Amino acid sequence: MGHIIKDRLGWSVSIILFILVLYPLAAVMIQVLLPGVFFGSWQLGDVKLLLEIFHRPLWQKSLENSVLLGVGTTALAATLGGVLAMIRSAWSFPTAKLLDGAVWLLLITPSFILAQGWVLFASGNGIAAGVLGWDWVTDAVFQPMGLIAIMTLSKFPFAYLSVHAAMEWKVDQLSHAARLSGATPFTVWRTVQAPLLMPSFLAGAALVFMDTIGDFGLPASIAAVYKFPTLPYSIYSAIYTSPIRFDMAGVLSFYLVVLIGIAMFVQFYAMRRARFDFLSARAVPSVPKPAGKYAAPLAIANILFLCVVIGIPFGANAMMSLLKQQSGGLSMSNLTLDHYRKLFEGSQELLSGLGHSLMIAAAAALLGLLVGLGVAYVLSYSQFRYKRTIEVFSIVTLAVPGVVLGIGYIFVWNQRWLSSIGLLLYGTPWILVLAAIAGAIPVITRLMVGAMAKVPHSLLTAAQLQGGSFFSRIRFILIPLIRGALLSAGLAAFGSSVFDLAVNSILFPPNFMTLPVSINKAFEDLDFGYASAATIVGSIIVITIILAIELLLRRKEVRL
Repeated sequence: MGHIIKDRLGWSVSIILFILVLYPLAAVMIQVLLPGVFFGSWQLGDVKLLLEIFHRPLWQKSLENSVLLGVGTTALAATLGGVLAMIRSAWSFPTAKLLDGAVWLLLITPSFILAQGWVLFASGNGIAAGVLGWDWVTDAVFQPMGLIAIMTLSKFPFAYLSVHAAMEWKVDQLSHAARLSGATPFTVWRTVQAPLLMPSFLAGAALVFMDTIGDFGLPASIAAVYKFPTLPYSIYSAIYTSPIRFDMAGVLSFYLVVLIGIAMFVQFYAMRRARFDFLSARAVPSVPKPAGKYAAPLAIANILFLCVVIGIPFGANAMMSLLKQQSGGLSMSNLTLDHYRKLFEGSQELLSGLGHSLMIAAAAALLGLLVGLGVAYVLSYSQFRYKRTIEVFSIVTLAVPGVVLGIGYIFVWNQRWLSSIGLLLYGTPWILVLAAIAGAIPVITRLMVGAMAKVPHSLLTAAQLQGGSFFSRIRFILIPLIRGALLSAGLAAFGSSVFDLAVNSILFPPNFMTLPVSINKAFEDLDFGYASAATIVGSIIVITIILAIELLLRRKEVRL
């Protein structure tokens, strides 16, 4: 009986993952080969359309910019993140924990908020030129290498966390053997330590590339001041400009998926080329050593670095929300709270958008927890025959860009026959809920799999031998042991769903504004003060809700 229930669970999560992610992703590919098939036309498409990207200037430029941005950011961010992780793991110095906090802050902050901060700082009338008098910043930032630098400072946390996690344990006899053979410290690092860290570098680089090339926040934010079309933004433009270009959206989505698929293939291929499992009984936790005479320089360099990566994007948003005029300088006469008053006076667009986003995020967190818990259980404990396929499904969902997912949802949920069974979801808030659940599942699954790895299967088996049903074992044994991870996963999914700009921009129904769309609309209209104030207020409200829920549930956990 238990195996039957587990098989049903395996099939259930497989079907859910297929409907929410794989079917929309496949629809994007099918649309290229059979344009119009989702709208009642079975006309065979012209495969030559795929080659049109090399002849149409906008398409080609979008591909070139995306590849340039992805490759450049990957090279710099992987290097920066890896070096910082090695320094942090090797030495302890004042302010080191601030670096860890900054990494997580950058990781959870939506990319469009970071990008907006940089735009407010570096634009022609921005803080750098208008307040600090640094006119050179505009030309330095708004060019390809400048955008690569901005993306590097936003995406390096992926590489940092990957390498830092790999250095949690060490086996010193390998390095000692090399030193006894006459190798210099640099030779030991180059021939022993660096090769052992190669998988973590490759994993971090792959994450950086996939997140960069699918990023919608940067091109959406800079569109008001600098034209740098990328695949995600051109896909969005194809849907929301007249006439609607589904052919363009399909072709560009196809190339975006191909690029991400190449990144995943390179990572898997490199990981299978050699074994890197070096941990043994002699492995010991890696404890940073005091930096000694280098402590002060490292602390100062770290503070300066944090002032750039955290101070500029967050500080620019905060400062711009208080300035009457961008070019008015930092003076008492130019400070105002009018932008905040405007949020609550007259138009209720922001508050309405915030309410909609909170409802969507809450539904995504709750339903995503159920699905993610099921997926993680199958991966951790089940003997389901297609468990490997589900694992691949879960990895693919992590890599699918929000723009591609949104386009796929249009094709899937805008078909005429769905209206006869009441499932024509396009143009309704429900499509945003489904997309938010699809975006939340990968994060929840990864966190749940890590938590379940610490719970022995023998505990569940013992309960089964005592007559406990499948659901009672989940309720009374597994969930209490992973309650903290469940809370963290739910709150992480909630926070990320509130600020998902890509999916919201493509799928939001008429007269159903959401918070990220409202903020981005104000930014596109060059109302920077209002957009900054909306970002600050919205972020404070969301963070307060998350902290309040966590505090409330943690207190209940302690009482229990």
